[in-house]
Amino acid sequence: MSTESSARVIRTLRGMPTSDGAGVRLTRVIGTSALPELDPFLMLDEFGTDRAEDYIAGFPDHPHRGFETVTYMLDGRMRHKDNHGNEGLLTPGSVQWMTAGRGLVHSEMPEQESGRMRGFQLWVNLPARDKMTAPRYQEFAPEHIPQTTPAEGVTVKVIAGQVGEVRGPIVQPATEPLYLDIELAAGSRWSYPLPDGHNVFAYVFEGSAVLGDGENAQPVAKHELAVLVAGRLQLSAGAQGARLILVAGRPLREPVARHGPFVMNTREDLMQAFVDYQEGKF
Repeated sequence: MSTESSARVIRTLRGMPTSDGAGVRLTRVIGTSALPELDPFLMLDEFGTDRAEDYIAGFPDHPHRGFETVTYMLDGRMRHKDNHGNEGLLTPGSVQWMTAGRGLVHSEMPEQESGRMRGFQLWVNLPARDKMTAPRYQEFAPEHIPQTTPAEGVTVKVIAGQVGEVRGPIVQPATEPLYLDIELAAGSRWSYPLPDGHNVFAYVFEGSAVLGDGENAQPVAKHELAVLVAGRLQLSAGAQGARLILVAGRPLREPVARHGPFVMNTREDLMQAFVDYQEGKF
């Protein structure tokens, strides 16, 4: 898994307010000028509001090719449909890991007209050899996402990767992802060996935490993303406790040709994606 060197934070940053889809308000954390990408991660959006007008228009039909989208719902419900006949409902605590592959057109529309809508969408690149695979979904309701308590006051939902003997349901050999939702009670501590050779980030969305130990200890506030160097990560909760996602993936180290909803390796392949979409080949 990892060397026993200490993990450390190499930078922290905050996201930028933006809107996507039909005007859904969200915060873009990866995919901005401050952090354009963190190979293999192309984008991280956090959405979270009690105002229905911020999200009710949703994300009408839009295409994807060449990468994966990972939607993790914390609150609210989202109905998704695509042009291959797939349809489902994401409920609080559920995860959809969609491999767009060679292409699909889908929509993601809120199922409620009031109440809280909160969650994350992460874009994960695919290697050149997998960009034109058939689209597929790995979708799991909250009861199928295992939860473990590796230390006192610490609860971890394992979406992808492994904590002790507990394995997450998501499997993607190309990037070997880790995706954990970690909740720490006030004053609790936990250490976890990050996977060697992976790029890693943590995003605190409730409370505050300290990542690293000793001279490497770095406070991370609510709505801050920390980019980490792998090793054994020490996590400590602030006075209000903390909740964060910890995400890692093996970098692809391939050229990225990207425009909007298409992510390829060359400009030629990118132009072909637009042609194929316009000709109805998705």
